[in-house]
Amino acid sequence: MRIEIVSDVICPWCYIGKRRLEKAMAQRPDIEFEIGWRPFQLNPDMPKEGADRKSYLEAKFGGPERAKGIYARVAAEGANEGIAFDFERIKRTPNTLAAHSLLRWALETGVQYDLKERLFQAYFLHGRDIGNHDVLADLAGLSGMDAALVKQKLDQGLDADTIQAEDQMAREMGITGVPFFIVERRFGLVGAQPADALLQVIDKAAMAADSA
Repeated sequence: MRIEIVSDVICPWCYIGKRRLEKAMAQRPDIEFEIGWRPFQLNPDMPKEGADRKSYLEAKFGGPERAKGIYARVAAEGANEGIAFDFERIKRTPNTLAAHSLLRWALETGVQYDLKERLFQAYFLHGRDIGNHDVLADLAGLSGMDAALVKQKLDQGLDADTIQAEDQMAREMGITGVPFFIVERRFGLVGAQPADALLQVIDKAAMAADSA
């Protein structure tokens, strides 16, 4: 069963949604799942070099104090899924275009799922700047990709136009928030839904396939 998730690598709800999807899939061991990640930029106008985290929070939420309240809820939800969010360690909010390009190449080499987890962990648990090409190359290497080649391709900006086109396509489909789950290209579900809700869609897609 093909499940595509439209998401951004700096979206905490996308990380939570990933965990909940994993819970749902674990309850259907008889189904062979094929997971793919599709790009969406929460901040498409972010400067290439990213932005200071404090300045970003002031612009987005009106200041770090209001952001603390919002992220406290996210952290609580994450803890329920075994994610130890550490928002205080994040010093820069990155432009995610390069990370999405890297994920596209990772799909071609069969390590996209592993790399997506590494990107989430690097940003949300360790506060690493995943807009930095050296950081991205390092994570790619840990996933089994050629780190030097990745760095070269990132520096050249390869596939950036393709990622921007895919991002725009998602918006034209009416996607305004992520994560957005697309199951078998027929059924959609928006948000970091509980595992039971994801399971309902998975079962619905399985029934549709059986009756086709």
